[in-house]
Amino acid sequence: MRFCRFNDFGEDGGPAAKELAPKVAGLQDFLVSKLGTGIPKIDVRHVVAAFMALKGMGGLLLVFGSITGAVLLICYLIMATPLLHDFSHFNIGEPQYFIVLQEFLQCLAFLGALLFFVGMKNSINRRLTKKKTPKSKTT
Repeated sequence: MRFCRFNDFGEDGGPAAKELAPKVAGLQDFLVSKLGTGIPKIDVRHVVAAFMALKGMGGLLLVFGSITGAVLLICYLIMATPLLHDFSHFNIGEPQYFIVLQEFLQCLAFLGALLFFVGMKNSINRRLTKKKTPKSKTT
């Protein structure tokens, strides 16, 4: 599952849900072991739909230069990167290990670029509000 990760959603969640199902089940088991049995069951279709919404809306808003789009993509990357690019389950010598590690590092680089974008947008906005408006001279 590479670039066509979230197409063909359908009733069952599509191919992304089939790939994410064991990873979400592992996450569910981890949360139950740490927080107890009161955790509601995580539906894989909801995870896929949330990923699609965050990635789609975030990308669209980022194209127009919105900080909100960058924040949505940051949320997507924080949630999706450990699930989609889990390189710790591979041995170091396997070819699949390097592919997944490279994708993981690309997501981290994109996360850093988004954080830089948000920081630059905030610094530009602060600089514009600190400028003094010129006072009109009275004669």
